[in-house]
Amino acid sequence: MTKVYGTGTYDFKRHHVAEYPVDLHKPPDSFPISTAAPNSITLSDIQRDRLTQIAAATWLPSSSSSVSASAFNPDLVDQIYRTELTVMSGNKTVPLQRVMILEVSQYLENYLWPHFHPNTATFQHLMSIILMINEKFRENVAAWACFHDRKDVFRAFLDRVLHLKDQGDRFSIAEKTNYLVFMINAFQSLEDEVVSETVLRLAGLQCWHSLSFGRFQMELCLNPNLIKKWKKMTKAEAKKAKKRGESYDPLRSVEATFLKNLFEEFLEVLNSKVFHNAQPDSENLDDGNFEKVDDACILYCERFMEFLIDLLSQLPTRRYLRPLVADVAVVAKCHLSALYTHQRGKLFSQLVDLLQFYETFEINDHEGTQLTDDEVLQAHYDRFQSFQLLGFKKMPKLRELALANIGAVDKRVDLSKKLSVLSPKELKNLICSKLKLISKDDPWSDRVDFLIEVMVSFFEKQKSQKEAINALPLYPNEQIMWDESLVPSINYSGEGCLALPKLNLQFLTLHDYLLRNFNLFRLESTYEIREDIQEAVPHLLPYINNEGETAFRGWSRMAVPIREFKITEVKQPNIGEVKPAAATANITFSIASYRSHIRSEWNALKEHDVLFLLSIRPSFEPLSEEESEKATVPQRLGLQYVRGCEVIEVRDEEGNLMNDFTGRIKRDEWKPPKGELRTVTVALDTAQYHMDVTDIAEKGAEDVYGTFNILMRRKPKENNFKAILESIRDLMNETCIVPDWLHNIFLGYGNPSAAQWTNMPDLLKTVDFKDTFLDADHLKESFSEYQISFVKSDGSENMCPEPPFRIRLPKTLKSNPQALPGNKCNVIVSGDDNGSTVLERLVVETYVPPDPGPYPQDKPKQNSVRFTSTQDADELLSYWRRDFIPLIIGAIISGVQPGLTMVVGPPGTGKTDTAVQILNVLYHNCPTQRTLIITHSNQALNDLFEKIMERDVPARYLLRLGQGEQELATDLDFSRQGRVNAMLVRRLELLGEVERLARSLKLPEDVGYTCETAGYFWLLHVYSRWEQFLADCSDNKDKSTYVRDRFPFTEFFSNAPQPIFTGDSFDKDMRAAKGCFRHLKTMFQELEECRAFELLKSTVDRANYLMTKQAKIVAMTCTHAALKRKDFLQLGFKYDNLLMEESAQILEIETFIPMLLQRQEDGYARLKRCILIGDHHQLPPVVKNMAFQKYSHMDQSLFTRFVRLGIPYIELNAQGRARPSIAKLYNWRYRELGDLFSVKQGSIFQRANAGFSYDYQLVDVPDYHGKGESAPSPWFYQNEGEAEYIVSVYIYMRLLGYPANKISILTTYNGQKLLIRDVISRRCVPYDFIGPPNKVATVDKFQGQQNDFILLSLVRTRFVGHLRDVRRLVVAMSRARLGLYVFCRRSLFEQCYELQPTFQRLLQRPDQLALNLSEYVTNTDRHVEETGPVYLVSGVEEMGNIVNSKMHEVYQARTANHRYNPSYIGQEDMSIAEAPHFGQQNSVSDMDTDISTTGNSESNDLRPENIPEKVNDVGNGNVQPENNEKKESDSEVMKDDVEAAATNMEE
Repeated sequence: MTKVYGTGTYDFKRHHVAEYPVDLHKPPDSFPISTAAPNSITLSDIQRDRLTQIAAATWLPSSSSSVSASAFNPDLVDQIYRTELTVMSGNKTVPLQRVMILEVSQYLENYLWPHFHPNTATFQHLMSIILMINEKFRENVAAWACFHDRKDVFRAFLDRVLHLKDQGDRFSIAEKTNYLVFMINAFQSLEDEVVSETVLRLAGLQCWHSLSFGRFQMELCLNPNLIKKWKKMTKAEAKKAKKRGESYDPLRSVEATFLKNLFEEFLEVLNSKVFHNAQPDSENLDDGNFEKVDDACILYCERFMEFLIDLLSQLPTRRYLRPLVADVAVVAKCHLSALYTHQRGKLFSQLVDLLQFYETFEINDHEGTQLTDDEVLQAHYDRFQSFQLLGFKKMPKLRELALANIGAVDKRVDLSKKLSVLSPKELKNLICSKLKLISKDDPWSDRVDFLIEVMVSFFEKQKSQKEAINALPLYPNEQIMWDESLVPSINYSGEGCLALPKLNLQFLTLHDYLLRNFNLFRLESTYEIREDIQEAVPHLLPYINNEGETAFRGWSRMAVPIREFKITEVKQPNIGEVKPAAATANITFSIASYRSHIRSEWNALKEHDVLFLLSIRPSFEPLSEEESEKATVPQRLGLQYVRGCEVIEVRDEEGNLMNDFTGRIKRDEWKPPKGELRTVTVALDTAQYHMDVTDIAEKGAEDVYGTFNILMRRKPKENNFKAILESIRDLMNETCIVPDWLHNIFLGYGNPSAAQWTNMPDLLKTVDFKDTFLDADHLKESFSEYQISFVKSDGSENMCPEPPFRIRLPKTLKSNPQALPGNKCNVIVSGDDNGSTVLERLVVETYVPPDPGPYPQDKPKQNSVRFTSTQDADELLSYWRRDFIPLIIGAIISGVQPGLTMVVGPPGTGKTDTAVQILNVLYHNCPTQRTLIITHSNQALNDLFEKIMERDVPARYLLRLGQGEQELATDLDFSRQGRVNAMLVRRLELLGEVERLARSLKLPEDVGYTCETAGYFWLLHVYSRWEQFLADCSDNKDKSTYVRDRFPFTEFFSNAPQPIFTGDSFDKDMRAAKGCFRHLKTMFQELEECRAFELLKSTVDRANYLMTKQAKIVAMTCTHAALKRKDFLQLGFKYDNLLMEESAQILEIETFIPMLLQRQEDGYARLKRCILIGDHHQLPPVVKNMAFQKYSHMDQSLFTRFVRLGIPYIELNAQGRARPSIAKLYNWRYRELGDLFSVKQGSIFQRANAGFSYDYQLVDVPDYHGKGESAPSPWFYQNEGEAEYIVSVYIYMRLLGYPANKISILTTYNGQKLLIRDVISRRCVPYDFIGPPNKVATVDKFQGQQNDFILLSLVRTRFVGHLRDVRRLVVAMSRARLGLYVFCRRSLFEQCYELQPTFQRLLQRPDQLALNLSEYVTNTDRHVEETGPVYLVSGVEEMGNIVNSKMHEVYQARTANHRYNPSYIGQEDMSIAEAPHFGQQNSVSDMDTDISTTGNSESNDLRPENIPEKVNDVGNGNVQPENNEKKESDSEVMKDDVEAAATNMEE
């Protein structure tokens, strides 16, 4: 029934692209072709380049065929490899620019791979393919896609690559590094079936053949379960060797020797090639003479560390590799290497420490279970006790060690001292023969320092990971901020590795998952803080005054000088800790020099805001230009120290409390702050304070806290990192319980479909679909694979079924969780082996809903969501039946049932409406359960919430948390305070109704005094009367008027809008009576719910009760969930279901935290359902630092990772947003994405865009004034020609009468966005009849939005840039509904391999803008497929002339209007000189926001009704009065059609 997809080879493709630095000391076009900055050459340079010419002649597609017909020449491959791709020296492994040119020219796809043969390919051919794959990974584009057309050859290629190491002697150090990078990339692609089955063999049990005999014995003793597996494996290997006629030698297989050979190669490089003198203990290595260091060898060593870290941090590769790493003692040898302590080896040493961390990670390698602190400690004691026993029995010299307390000797220093009593021979015998930690044949085994290092590393007590994380400061300091190996600058190009964790497919344990996310999130926030500091401090203009103290000439909005800093309290540490329990300080500063709006920002500081304390001490003399270039950023800024703190309270100059939210100050007692001095009480980071004080005491360091002179704040929306880090740290300190059904899948292991509802217990056997189905035929078509049997509630057959329906879900649904892709309803049936199909019976129960009550407000809200833009019910019905409902039903069934549901919603397919329907059905089927809604943005949350309010879910059960609630388009207030007030108002209304009911029963009215008395009244007088009435009716069913005559509450319902009883039928009247009683029952039920608000007197208590008990559906953003997690836990917040919209745009950790906003019950997680809705083919979460994005994959969402893991998902496959022709530009990225009936047949979609020949077009924009793209600063790309062209087209559209609010201008870079805004402010804003468009934004910021017409600028003319990320292309192409016009450099983008499906379709039309100049207004009857008379615009200048001509016509029309209508004074006269002529130069204004420009009111639209009166034709400048009523009427129809076509279908 439901299309459910898992991932195959092509589902996941990495889609980011590297950007490169531009040298600011040269003009962008002045670089020679040989420069190392690949982004700094011009397109003409590339076109003249030798490689480009070879590509054009040999493998680039020609006009006549898809691939050049030139014969393959292996000598050409060898020549290109030797002359262009080989690096002989230096710290680069490849000439990056040459590799980029080859990769962009499709060298791999069109030449290397099509002509690859595993038996004849040369070494150069193999290495060339490896380099091209590495380049694709560096740019984060799809690397393996082109290989899967020949899977068998692909396997053979990978096998050849593995055997390349047999020719190890011919590898240069650069080639060794490139080979290693390829293996790193392969092990990060385990979702690819062919790659994983090949490379995982290398880390299997066979690699233990290369273990030393002692280590092998020890491992089998520790894991006896492996003995049987080992014997079975060796027996199978021997049988295969015999079958081949060979003698069995296990060490001849690549699986047994591959890793061992890599270890040997690495150790050889580390020991003898990093330093040219090959003397690791040389005394002059640290003298600053860098000529003795081989940078290429250092890079190789760093990459090898990265390789081992990647393998040890994934369970499938860790299990058998860790004994090999321990046997070779890699970490110990690295610790003792000269590179580890050398100043050039800082990154290497950090990587070694990270490798050591993962080698000793707290996990059972063979069971995959996380070890608790107690288990780790017990294992340590057992291991040390065994060693003591051995020493006592066998080694008299260790008798003292054997008899000592373990806690006294398990420290590194103590253990080394105790072992020093042994002679080198005894030490070697102990470690190699008795303990078998390393092989006696190891060349290092004669070194005493190495032997002691191995012993100490094995037996010392490891610091607990929890202790380490708790001792870590949450705020960054100056040492971390400017450490390039931890927090790289923006110009990270992806060529080297970093000492950072990676977020890949799998994680070792939940603790590992949290730890990696903690470190990355902390460093990402550190990068953002660093950027803020570098922005704020220079504005202060610090200098040293005559007294030798730091003073400031300037001022900064975000930073203020400190008048006084004083530590007020340091509390004693808690038991078991060394850091203080709390450290507080008072900071006094003045806001006298600020203007009022900046003062208000500083006055708005409140509790929990994060501030930063800076110590600035500039040099006495300004740095020279040469010194400034060599200096670090802190040296240039004069920055000494950075410390973070959190606001506790703020007081004004008179000591009055400001911004208090604790209730200490009542609202009516609040007074505005006095004076200009402010005193902030802050909480210092206790871990950082302890470290600083320890350094002062032990090392004599400077007192940091006596030097602070600047207080810096940050924008509140960007300053929530501390709360999120605290939430992650709290999770690491808790026994983190993820639901059992989700645990393994979350970590990336086990059966991908294990959490799907078909594999879950406690399923709902019957689902009430409420208003989902429109009629019986609708249901039959949705379940066409079943034989539908409609029955009544009593089990009898129903021949005339009417909705609503309850469906008894059959077991066969469980046997078919997967479905074939397609846009039509797929038939999934049970069948036998012979292929015969048997339709199983599906029982559908029909029922008559009970009468809801006599009042209009009692009627349930029915499904009013129109998934099409048409108002025609027949079209709506056609849509439901033909296109969409099978997938919707599948998503609803999966969402209502327990387990994990994933819904992929391509652009315009109605993800939000699907989510709302799931919530509606879930609420009615599980009314006692609570659901949490999470989205990424406030806009998406409000869209979702507004649609929920329109469904049959009582408003009292809805709650919206967070700051965006005020943006809800409703009169009701759904915030906590608003809901509390609504409940109190509702209580008074209901008590008034109770009093009215009492009067109607002739009873005292005081029963409506409180909710409690009303409850007694219900039991004693209302319910008792109803029971008596039912008893009487049971004996008088034959009397048609009996109900009307005896109903006890007739007087109360006398105000009903319609008579309740007719007296014609007993059954009808009894149904009406039950409806009336249901109204009463609901009324008293609401009063019972209001009773808590009556008892609780505090507003805070009432709000907390509402959130934790009353509300059934609670909505918030992921950021709010992370910020308030601690509060939710303290209040006992509970929920059963989690629905997450925009989940492909949310960071991994921000998706995980909402799953754990409640405490587990009896050790079990309460969460029953997790529904993730998103689209992994659109843009991922925003990560500002490119290194974290590209190297660590921090921008990978949980949704995307689940898709990569192959977890089944339902993909909606019919879009209702864009014209079908426009949708084809991006629907190739999805599985047969089709179109709804409305966009195929709707009148607005059938009509052409007036003034344009085509509904979409690529417009080639050549150099303007001799240049294409420019970059005033790195990554700030602009293209003046495209900016002027787009604005001219926009003016042209406005002059034709297109509404400004229906046009948006998008671009791919912020620099171009600001340039376009500047051109608009010059050419459009001064003229009221043009004005600005609806929005000028970047593609990234416009995700989730849409408009009728999109003008898109792609900016780049040298390299494609980050549009190679196909996800960005999908977003860019899918924003338009009716018209899309793309302005770019054709010759650049048409050659991009990743973008070809879109650009090949775009280029089927002319690449010059095609206009229909015979159309003067937006109203046209031309069909969208008719071009009309085509006028091709030659370029930017001609478009400017066309616009100037149109402006001239408008001027004449206005002049004529002024002449014919003297009273026309609403508009200013415009002279020809004032008209915005094309060609004026522009300057980039200081526009720095993404706030949309306001659309013009309709009075400013130049549609027919707004063109000067009685003017019809101004095309030739002749004004001819004519009756224009007909055109005005037509335009109104057009306007109505446009508005009717605007759907609510959001992504």
